[in-house]
Amino acid sequence: MRSIYLCGFMGCGKSHIGRRLSKRLGMPFVDLDDYIVRKEKRSIPEIFSQSGEPYFRQLEAECLKELSDGYIVATGGGTLINEETARYANSHGTTVFLDAIFPVCYGRIKNDDNRPLVVNNTKEELEEIFNKRRAVYKSHSAVTVKAAGTGSTITMNVIKKVNFFERKTDVNIQR
Repeated sequence: MRSIYLCGFMGCGKSHIGRRLSKRLGMPFVDLDDYIVRKEKRSIPEIFSQSGEPYFRQLEAECLKELSDGYIVATGGGTLINEETARYANSHGTTVFLDAIFPVCYGRIKNDDNRPLVVNNTKEELEEIFNKRRAVYKSHSAVTVKAAGTGSTITMNVIKKVNFFERKTDVNIQR
């Protein structure tokens, strides 16, 4: 079974919806940031400060490739910004953009010291990053789902849209 890659801005609900999808579909769930932290044995802020963002983005791409066979993957907020990484994800699974509004995302991330972009940018700068990334998420994803409403509703909408998309390639994940 192909993997499902959830993308979207920090705080849009990728991990929450990913865990719900995992239970509903019986597929293993992996949070890509957690996977990287375990693999590197250091936190995301440590990776950024010691090795730099380009190293981290390369690591994201490599780790994503390790999760291409039957996983629900909550990607990092910047993972699918990279065109090559997005192309890989789309050819080995179905990419789903969880489209949440900025105030919701910001409310969830504003006090999170484990997110280098949050720590190093103002609210206004984060909103600018959000707006730039939103168009890229949409263009790099096979499916877009509004991330509004209950977790259950969003999860069911993801399943419906992924099934509709996958019918075109003769793959169906409905359970």
